[in-house]
Amino acid sequence: MSRIGNKAINLPAGVTVTVAEGNLVTVKGPKGELSFKFNRAININVEENVITLTRPNDSVKALHGTTRAVLGNMVKGVSEGFTKKLIITGVGYRAALQGNKLIVSAGYSHTIDLEVPAGLKVELPKNTEIVISGSDKQLVGQFAAVIREIRKPEPYHGYGIHYSDEVIERKEGKTAGK
Repeated sequence: MSRIGNKAINLPAGVTVTVAEGNLVTVKGPKGELSFKFNRAININVEENVITLTRPNDSVKALHGTTRAVLGNMVKGVSEGFTKKLIITGVGYRAALQGNKLIVSAGYSHTIDLEVPAGLKVELPKNTEIVISGSDKQLVGQFAAVIREIRKPEPYHGYGIHYSDEVIERKEGKTAGK
């Protein structure tokens, strides 16, 4: 029995959900609109302000929980939104925003220019902090991972790009002599 899949999703005020032919679900809210085509094996029912999901048999048990989680993230995204915060640590490491491009200087001989995907909002409170926000959880997380991949945090000095809530395990360097 899927515990996640059996949980009902309560719709906040201002959020509407429509299920079209072939399980194409469209969620509209104050932060935007998201659409996703789910597997037809899962039945999606919208009654009043509650979404329930049912499965015909146990052969799609894992899909039941996954569908509920993705649909729940869509509802949360259009009502509240998702945010990821990255911190840049290192001498001369910084970021800048020029129009729709994020320019990251991370210790290479050149800067890295990244195009901000549609549907995302990137802010720089400081030139060493990047805040990514949007309604699509997967898109926010993927773009944050692409930025972090530019210069992963290294364990000796902690230089690099890391999430604000990430703990970097620091290693002790070599000692001069014993």
